Order: sequence, then C-alpha cells, then structure tokens
Amino acid sequence: MTTDDEWLRYGGRMCLDFVNTLRDRWLALPRETLREPDDLVRWLRGVDLLAVRACEVPESALRSAVALREAIDRAVLCAVGGGLPTPADIAVINEASAAAPRPVLQLTVTDGQLGSSSSPHAAEDTAGGLGLVAQDAIELLLSPELRRVRICGSERCALRFVDRSPAHNRRWCSMTRCGNRTKVRLHQARSRARD
Repeated sequence: MTTDDEWLRYGGRMCLDFVNTLRDRWLALPRETLREPDDLVRWLRGVDLLAVRACEVPESALRSAVALREAIDRAVLCAVGGGLPTPADIAVINEASAAAPRPVLQLTVTDGQLGSSSSPHAAEDTAGGLGLVAQDAIELLLSPELRRVRICGSERCALRFVDRSPAHNRRWCSMTRCGNRTKVRLHQARSRARD
C-alpha cells in the first residue's frame, strides 16, 4: 500500500487501530489494508510490536490476523451495546493473547524502596505481536473506557475510536479527516438547498 492514510491511528487504542485496518466498513465490499503477510508485518512494526529483524510470515498468519481483527470488532461493539461477546470471539481473542510475549520484569529503586516494573517488548513473530493486540483488546473490554468507544459519525467512514474528549461528545474519528469533510459537505448541501 502506498496511500497516505494506509493505516490510520485515530482509534486511541492499539486494538482499535488494528480493527481500523479494514476501511469503509459501510460499503458492501470494505477496503482491506492487510492484503498480504508483509502488510501485517509492516503494521505490527509500525506500532512497535514486532522485532525489526526479518521474519518469514506464512499466509495463515494473515488469515489469523483478520480473524482476530473481526473477533475484536464484534466483541467490542457487542460489549459497548451492553451484550456479551460470543464464545467463539472470546476463544479467538484468548487464543491470540496466549501467544503474547511475557513482559520483562525489572527491579527498580524508587524513593529508597525496592520495587518492580515491567515493560512490554516487541514480539519475535507475528503470533506474538497479534497476542499483544489481543491483550490490548482484553484490557479495553474490561475497562470503563469501553463505554467511550464510538464509530465515526461520517456516513463514509465507520472507523472505531475511544472518545477522550473533555465533554465526551466526539463525533468523528478525526476532525481533520472526517469532521471537516462532513462540515463542508453539510454546508454545501445547505447552500444548494437555499439556491
């Protein structure tokens, strides 16, 4: 892919940005941005989930990624609506999560006291990278932030995002992408109606 908006990062959560790799969900045939295994590798590297060194990625990894993406989308939208995700979607998310690399536990000294911290690190393969995406989805599904997940209000978008606006009234995935376009389109329609 070579377009400027290849992978948009308006979701506010890694798992929603991953869900947003399928564009134009409002169309009968949405636009897929993960068309080949290399696209998956580039997306995972773009969000620092995959180690930089080269790795061979089978076609099955891409199919697993798409299955995970759609399970996350269905689970989040179902939970936002007050329901429970299906057992099948839960199983897909949990299976992917199990492949995530363990965080690196480190010893720290803070204010003269021993403590610990953990830092996530990049996965060695796509299964591990997808596992980290699945873990982010699980964290979102269990957090109060879930109530702030929205779908872009533009009739030509449908990207998912977390509304972190102070008044909790964000309508578009991005003001520069859909907000301004929608406002211009509505203004033009009102101008034509007056004429």
